[in-house]
Amino acid sequence: MSGGDAARRSPTLGPPVLTTARRGFRIGPVTGVWRPRAAAVAAVAAVLLVVVCAVNLGRGDFPIPVTEVVRILLGGGDSADAYIVTELRLPRTLTGVFVGAALGLSGALTQAVARNPLASPDILGVTDGASLFAVASVVLAGGAGVSGLAVSPFGTPIAALAGGLVAAALVHALAYRKGLDGFRLLLVGVGISSAAVSLTTYLLVSANVQQAGQVLTWLRGSLASRSWENVVPAALVVAIGLPFALVLAFRLAALELGDESARGLGLRVDRARAGVVGVAVALAAVATACAGPIRFVALVVPQILLRLSGGSRPPLVGSALGGALLVVTADLVARTVLGEAVPVGVVTVVGAPYLLYLLVRPTRRRTV
Repeated sequence: MSGGDAARRSPTLGPPVLTTARRGFRIGPVTGVWRPRAAAVAAVAAVLLVVVCAVNLGRGDFPIPVTEVVRILLGGGDSADAYIVTELRLPRTLTGVFVGAALGLSGALTQAVARNPLASPDILGVTDGASLFAVASVVLAGGAGVSGLAVSPFGTPIAALAGGLVAAALVHALAYRKGLDGFRLLLVGVGISSAAVSLTTYLLVSANVQQAGQVLTWLRGSLASRSWENVVPAALVVAIGLPFALVLAFRLAALELGDESARGLGLRVDRARAGVVGVAVALAAVATACAGPIRFVALVVPQILLRLSGGSRPPLVGSALGGALLVVTADLVARTVLGEAVPVGVVTVVGAPYLLYLLVRPTRRRTV
């Protein structure tokens, strides 16, 4: 279910008008339209997520049946199995859930505000900027490694958030020319991303062997050795970011009509866009700090959910659930099929062909 979408184009007059939908609702500052199809897709994603999480918690060197996993989560079960599930496997799975949700929601917000399916934290340099600052906080401080959130449970996420904000600010400043053009935004984002990757490589060369090994594994996007210290920041950013995103949903609907139309509806365009981008950057940056840069989740998931749910922009709640489902499923595949040491980011790279499809599709349309 997505947020407010009351501003639509009149089929007869052409210009955007403010209409009241029959199935519209308002809960405090949140306005929206009830979409049964989007709600059904989100419900199915939630059920699948619960099932995959239960299966993931039972897989490992000591297999535990799904029924026993459910008993343990409800407070029963064998004490030895309970320790394996709650202390060793549950933090890893929950980190995947919240990191995936943050990335899916961040991608939905970014693509909606930029009105471009290629706009995601991966492409616009936010993820690589967050990675650069997170690695710098470890290498320059001489910490134990990003896999353990070197300085404190919140030290690396704060550094990553700062890096994501700096990258987003640079992209906006360099791409803004009396408005944001989608093509220019992508080109500048790719440039900032390349610069951040180069600086990260320099930091790796400067690090000692132990730090470099830990950082390289983390840079592939890994859920290995996740603890409750990793769960807390990811859970907090989703718990705060999702309500903010739903509140901003009406602004997304107005921005979808274009800057001039949005101003005609009384929206302060620059402030609204900054708010949406700020939430998206915070979600992507903290997710990157907690599990490394897991690629293509923020790019692919919102577009898949958009096609499943219908509508004019990616659904927010559905994208969050879809992102969580993709990351946990990728972790399950990596652990059971490819091997325990394979990072989850290696599996999510299957989204690369979809990126190529998005790049080729406009060209094909123009040549028809």
